[in-house]
Amino acid sequence: MTETWTKILRQYPESNFLESPLWAKANQEMGHKLAVRTFDDKALFLGIIKNARRGRYLEIPGGPLVDWKDEAEVKKVFEEVLNVARAENCVFVRFRPQLEKTPENERLVNSLKTISGLDLRPAPMHLHAQNTIILDLQKSEDELLMDMRRQTRYEVRRAEKLGLKVEEDESKKAFKEFHQVQTITAKRQNFVPPSETELLAEREAFSPDHLKLYKVTNSEGDPVAYGLILIFGREAEYFEAASTDLNRKLPGSTALLWRAIKDLKKEGLERFNLWGIAPPGVENHRYSGVTTFKTGFGGRVVEYIPAQDIVVKKLRYKFDELVETARKKKRNL
Repeated sequence: MTETWTKILRQYPESNFLESPLWAKANQEMGHKLAVRTFDDKALFLGIIKNARRGRYLEIPGGPLVDWKDEAEVKKVFEEVLNVARAENCVFVRFRPQLEKTPENERLVNSLKTISGLDLRPAPMHLHAQNTIILDLQKSEDELLMDMRRQTRYEVRRAEKLGLKVEEDESKKAFKEFHQVQTITAKRQNFVPPSETELLAEREAFSPDHLKLYKVTNSEGDPVAYGLILIFGREAEYFEAASTDLNRKLPGSTALLWRAIKDLKKEGLERFNLWGIAPPGVENHRYSGVTTFKTGFGGRVVEYIPAQDIVVKKLRYKFDELVETARKKKRNL
């Protein structure tokens, strides 16, 4: 299965860790049941069965990976998606395809309604970095610096003058420390962090070659910022971050990302996904502050097709939709 899985992934240069065996292993470690399906060595989906309080659902992150212009193949894939959802007693299926948001791609996804007769609706919540910044790591360091906003270039230089130290440490102890700081960061910035169990599951699945955990300290050795990078195929993701109060005055996060960019370039990665910004034109979004920070590095703004829901149980789904819509409003998402 893994050999076929990897062979299919190679056919989709846009794919990243979300449909990989590594993400499957991480989710197994977290206690989720999986449903992996491959189709004639040319399409696949990684389904993750999630048991939420409001109801059980099937999540397909960054997928399915299929030739969306091949109607017969698309129909075959989504018939199996629906079969899995029904067999697992799911209320709905939520997927966010690895397709950029264009009129043509929107038409292809919406055609599921006629190709397969699915009850397809826009999901009330996003799924995995729908809007993001992607840096081209095939550029030289000088080009990457020139692509930055002037203030960001200044912060890169200031970090060097201040003697900020960026170290890589993937030990279990470092992950536990990262989790403690991120829990404090989450309270300050009002977001829901992953649990220690989830972080350690990611460490178990992605170590040693597909993961980096960076820590930034000041000249006195005090922690300033942390960043978790996941790597798969041609792409790396700035997947999780945390900071202390010192990061408000010191360019810790800037130093961390610049070190990560240089390291990933040396390892031959083609692109660096900074993983999540506010949608265009949306004011007072929870990601507004981090959007200003991330766009300072230049790169290409990417908007993927929004997460879609396939309704399996209509009455139960209506309740889920109301709950998630209210939650989205409350969290400024």
